[in-house]
Amino acid sequence: MNEFSENNLIEQTAVKLFKKLWGKENFANAYSGEMDAEFGRENPDEVVLMNYLKIALVKLNPDVSTEALNLAIDEIIKNRSAMSMVNANREIWQLLRDGVKVETENEKGEQRIERVKAIDFENPKENHFMLISQMWITGELHKRRPDLIGFVNGLPLVLIELKASHKNLRNAYQENIRDYKDTIPQLFWHNTFIIISNGIETKVGTLTSAYEHFNEWKKIKSENEEGRVSLETVIKGTCEPARLLDIVENFTLFDDSFRELKKIVAHYFQYLGVNRSFEQIKNRDENRGRLGVFWHTQGSGKSYSMIFLSQKVFRKIQGNFTFALITDRDDLDTQLYKNFAHCGAVYEPEEMVHAKSIAHLRDMLKEDHRQIFTIIHKFGTRGDEAPPVLSERSDIIVMVDEAHRTQYDRLAQNMRIALPHASFLAFTGTPLMAKGEEK
Repeated sequence: MNEFSENNLIEQTAVKLFKKLWGKENFANAYSGEMDAEFGRENPDEVVLMNYLKIALVKLNPDVSTEALNLAIDEIIKNRSAMSMVNANREIWQLLRDGVKVETENEKGEQRIERVKAIDFENPKENHFMLISQMWITGELHKRRPDLIGFVNGLPLVLIELKASHKNLRNAYQENIRDYKDTIPQLFWHNTFIIISNGIETKVGTLTSAYEHFNEWKKIKSENEEGRVSLETVIKGTCEPARLLDIVENFTLFDDSFRELKKIVAHYFQYLGVNRSFEQIKNRDENRGRLGVFWHTQGSGKSYSMIFLSQKVFRKIQGNFTFALITDRDDLDTQLYKNFAHCGAVYEPEEMVHAKSIAHLRDMLKEDHRQIFTIIHKFGTRGDEAPPVLSERSDIIVMVDEAHRTQYDRLAQNMRIALPHASFLAFTGTPLMAKGEEK
C-alpha cells in the first residue's frame, strides 16, 4: 500500500489511540489473512472471533454448564440473514445486555434455565478488547476489507471507516458504509455504533443512521470541558472500555415510531447529562431530593434522555423506583408516553400508567408502578383546599418536562407537598446560563 495512503496517516493515528485505551497487545493487522486461525475464523464470511468469544464465556460464567455455553455461542453467532439488519441487531443487543437464556437438561433429565453472560458490564477490565485492521470479510457475492473493527469478547461492536483528509467525509458513508450493508451485512448484526473520519471531521452513527444523522462527539469526561471535534475526542469519548460498555448497556434504544425501526445511540451531551443525573439519583438523600436541571436544546432528544436515565436507574440501582413523568399539556403527556412505548420502555398497558384524573393519579401513587405519566394540573386542589400528601415514598423520581413553564407557582408547590420525600429533576429547553456559557 502507498506509504502516504490513508492507512498510514489517519488509520495509524486511530490505531495509536486505541492502543492507549485497549493495550498495545490488543491490536492486529489482518490484511494477509494469516491470523484467521488465531482468531478462530474458519471461513472468511465469519465476523465473530470464536476463540476470543469462547474464552470470554468460560471466564465470565464459571458456574454455567458446558452445554449452556455451547448453546449460548450458537445463539450469538447464528445466521440471521433472514431477518432485517436492524432486527437482527436488536436481537443480539438484547442477548448481550441481558445475557443469553438457554434451556438445558440435568443428569436426571430435568429441564433447567441457565443464563450466560456475554459481557461483564460491572467489571469492564474482565472483558477482552481487540482492534483489528484490514480484516477481509466475504459476503454472498463480494469481498470487503473495513479499515478498523473493534471487538469485545470476539464480537464486532465498533466499525471505524476512514478517509484521507482531503476527501469529503460523506464519502466514507456513501462509498463504504452503505456498500458494506449491501455486501457484508453480517458485520452489522453485532454492531453498537459506527465511526467515520477523515482526520478533520469525525462523526458517530448507527447502522440505521442516514449520513445527516451522524453526530459529532465533542467532550469526553465532563460537560464543563471545552467542546472539541477530533478523532481523539471521539475515540476516547466512546471507546474507552467503561464508556463503550456503558453505551452498549444503557445508552442504546430501538425506536419503532418511524416507518422502519431505528437504532438510537446517545449523543455526547445526553451521555454526560444522564450520567450526571444518575449520580445525583444515587446521592439523592444527600441532595435532599434536588436533582437539578437537565437543559436540552429544542429537538435534541429530550425524551430519549429521560428513557436512558430511567432505564439505567432500573438496571443499576437496587430499589423499587417509580418515575413520575410530568408535562403541562395533554398533547405533550400523550406524546411522552408514546415516545417511551415506541422504545419499549413502558412495562404496563397505557391505562395502568396514564393518570386519567386527579383521583386516579392519587391511587396510582399509592401503588407499585415503574412509570406514571400525567400533567402537573392533576396535582391541583380546589380553592383554598390544602393539598394532601399522596405518597411518603422516597423512591419516587419526578421528571418534569418544560419545567420553565410550571416550576414556580401553586401547582409545583402542590406537587412537592403531595410527594414530600420524592426527588425532582427538571427538563427544559430554555437556557439557564449566561450567553457564551452554552458550549
